[in-house]
Amino acid sequence: MVAPTFDISKSSAARVTRANDEGLRYRLDVVAASTVDVVQSAGGWLYDRAMAGWEVTVLLPNGCNTRSLRILGVRAADLDSGLAGLGQGAASLAVSAEAFTADARVRDTVLESLHNRLTAVALWGDGWPLGVSRATTRAQHLLSAAARRFKGYALAAAGISDGGIAPAESLLCDVCSAADSELVRLD
Repeated sequence: MVAPTFDISKSSAARVTRANDEGLRYRLDVVAASTVDVVQSAGGWLYDRAMAGWEVTVLLPNGCNTRSLRILGVRAADLDSGLAGLGQGAASLAVSAEAFTADARVRDTVLESLHNRLTAVALWGDGWPLGVSRATTRAQHLLSAAARRFKGYALAAAGISDGGIAPAESLLCDVCSAADSELVRLD
């Protein structure tokens, strides 16, 4: 979707159209330890977000196969190069426990984002430290039928048998805001 915007400065009254959608879409930055980690735990949620028009980018360690992420309709980027802008300007940040434990830069970004009311934080996995656990609540995302189907395809591309896709994915969230209207609080 491209929305026309106008320059209201005194220097120019020319009409400006943003062709690249920058600033017009919600953005979700995701950090995971592996493709399998993100697809198994949050693949359906990411698919639903991407199909709803969100710009979803998954940051992974170098060398990860990203085919299953392309199946879900999300973009993959290198973790090291993407960490500099992680969370800046994003409406949401999602991080796996494994990625949180493995990288101090990811930990710092998550802890900073938990204190920023403008960024919704979603986490998955086990072993979160007490400070993170206290700042979050359990929530579920009910997968659309399409998300369940595409998650199955993505798992197959990653070499994992789906064994039946669950109708919901569980996350830890700092808020359940209007932007996260599809997340159902469990606590």
